[in-house]
Amino acid sequence: MTSKIVYGVLACACAAGTMNAQDASVNPYLQLMEKAGAHAAQHGAVQPVLSPVDATVLNGEVPVKELQARGFKVVPWTTNDPDKMRAIIRTGVDGLISDRPDLLQQVVREEKLTHFDVTAHRGGRGLRPENTLPSFESGLDQLVSTLETDTGVTTDGVSLIWHDQFLNPESCRKADGSPYTLENRVFTKDISSTEAQKTFICDKVHFGDAQKNDLALSPVAVAFAKKEGLISPYVPTYAAQLFRFVKFYVEYYSTGEGKATPHAKERAENAAKARFNIETKIMPDGIATDEAHRNHTVGPQAFVDALCGAIVKNDMVSRAEVQSFDFRTLLLVAEQFPRIPTYYLTGPTKMLTTPLVPESLRPAAR
Repeated sequence: MTSKIVYGVLACACAAGTMNAQDASVNPYLQLMEKAGAHAAQHGAVQPVLSPVDATVLNGEVPVKELQARGFKVVPWTTNDPDKMRAIIRTGVDGLISDRPDLLQQVVREEKLTHFDVTAHRGGRGLRPENTLPSFESGLDQLVSTLETDTGVTTDGVSLIWHDQFLNPESCRKADGSPYTLENRVFTKDISSTEAQKTFICDKVHFGDAQKNDLALSPVAVAFAKKEGLISPYVPTYAAQLFRFVKFYVEYYSTGEGKATPHAKERAENAAKARFNIETKIMPDGIATDEAHRNHTVGPQAFVDALCGAIVKNDMVSRAEVQSFDFRTLLLVAEQFPRIPTYYLTGPTKMLTTPLVPESLRPAAR
């Protein structure tokens, strides 16, 4: 979810803003969610959720209790320090997104919480290379309640899982050993899902000492890759394949090779109900004009068609939600797929009053 690119775009958007939180007669987060909630109600959609950057919860800008009193859940992102996790949890939030779900689970146990949403950011990228089958396996091994991930749309209309608009050389390499750098980077919109899985292996380790890519730690991903005919468990995956993988994980520990291993029953039962929090990686045109932050992807309707289409086709409506910084996609989801929950991702408070937010949702000045 968060990255230098996301923060760069938010910084550009915020620079264009003319009003801050103190200028609104009502808290801007309340205004945003009430407008989003009214739009959802108009279309018979489920109540949306606020997913703010954790700093805005810690500094009190996000009125957690007020939002909850009006029926809105609050699930911040992305917290990796145990002390910070504790502080945010004690504000009463409904869940927390983390690169280190192992540490978050420990804090949740210490705080004696029940019904708390433990979400593995990009599958738990603090433990495995992000947004890959091994990362999702690791997240499930930590018994998380939700797997968070990101998607783009390929030339064949598939909801490919990756954070950046291009397959990032920081994480990915060419399977044939040829050079792959930012200079010859491949954007998701310019490659098919089939070609992506034949061309790239995204197993590079670059996110702290706890991040490992040893396939001995990922037996389910290895077995699934063999079943699917993949060249590596670390090839780029896609939404429908992730859904199949989680079903395979359940079978692996309930009736398959892993049924006699420690924690097998617990893992299978948890994975059978684990949720999917899936982001559409798109920004409105005109928010940033520099090449690094400019939009290099398809339009919001194509994102909704690809992602929600996969959710519906794989019977995951009851277990999936769509999140985005680009609220256009969330409005479309509420209108066209009202049973799929939407998560409104927010950064600094000032972003709420910039062109990043559609005018119909933008908080009003006094």
